[in-house]
Amino acid sequence: QVQLVESGGGWVQPGGSLRLSCAASGFTFSAYWMYWVRQAPGKARELVATISAGGGTIHANAVKGRFTISRDNAKNTLYLRMNSLQPEDTAVYYCAAHSGMLNEGNISPDYWGQGTQVTVSS
Repeated sequence: QVQLVESGGGWVQPGGSLRLSCAASGFTFSAYWMYWVRQAPGKARELVATISAGGGTIHANAVKGRFTISRDNAKNTLYLRMNSLQPEDTAVYYCAAHSGMLNEGNISPDYWGQGTQVTVSS
């Protein structure tokens, strides 16, 4: 019943931009903290960005100044605007929902999206 459906992934050249979207349903979106998590091949999951139920945001140092997380509660949609993309940003990107703050040492949200591939290469 709960769904997090992602879109917007794809291939882009270094320096390019993408916007990821995550459409949520089956739970009270506005009451949840929302997250973007990524995983590159052979690497651990990495917490990319957080947005609280109240709208406060946190971005990982690796993406700070380049990525922006946002949410539209009226549309039950989470966004990740990614600018100045670099090859090291290549990963599967997941949206996730949790009832509160997530422990980045043990990333276990209440709900996961299916993931969308972002590939940055020449």
